[in-house]
This record gives sequence, C-alpha cells and structure tokens, in this order.
Amino acid sequence: MAQDDLNVLSAFLAVAEERSFTRAAKRLNVSQSALSHAVRGLEEQIGVRLLARTTRSVAPTDAGEELLRSLRPALTDIRAALGKISGQRDKPAGRVRLVVSPLAAGSVLGPKLGAFSDTIVALVARLHTNWFE
Repeated sequence: MAQDDLNVLSAFLAVAEERSFTRAAKRLNVSQSALSHAVRGLEEQIGVRLLARTTRSVAPTDAGEELLRSLRPALTDIRAALGKISGQRDKPAGRVRLVVSPLAAGSVLGPKLGAFSDTIVALVARLHTNWFE
C-alpha cells in the first residue's frame, strides 16, 4: 500500500468523522477541493459510493460505514506502528564487528567496548582477534 493510499483513506476517515468536507479539510490542513477530489477518486477506484452528499451534510453510506468499521482500527494500528518505529531513529542499533590485534583487544578495546555496549542496549558488538574468522 502506497503512502498516497494511506492519505486517501485518512482523508475519507476525516470526512466521515467530521461529516463535513470543510471541517475535515481544516483538520487535515488541505484544501476542501483536494479533499473532495481524493474521496471521489477513492469512490471511483473501488466503484462504490462511500459518502452521501447533500448541500448541507455529508454522511457515510452503508458501504462507507462498513469501510469505517475496518478502517478505524487499521489506521490506528498503522499510526501506532509508525510512531513506535520513528521513536527508534535516534537510538543506535545494529551489529559492529571489530577485528583487532590481541594486544589492542586486551589493553584498549576490551575495557572500553564493555562499557560502550552497556550504554547502547540495541547494539551487538563482537571483538575478534583472529584475522581469518
């Protein structure tokens, strides 16, 4: 699923919750026209009318309500997963493999590497003294 698909589904959700293109556009910080085109494109893509529109109101159709029941928890899960992952961007993680001489391993790197790896929990550090390992 592309980012555009998520944006369109989020747009539909906002319109359905706000029951207004104007309020949903303000909430999403987009133009009302762009929002209307996005929702209309979604309806054309799936071939089903999702919103009943009048000059004074917008309400989900039966198909729209059915989509909303699945969409709300799915988007909540996606947002939570993205939030969790983005929280890791400032935390170093991964594997480091150092191949050094036995003298450097014992006298310099060994003591420092232990303290270093204790401070960065998601880092796996391996120290090798055999050049051919």
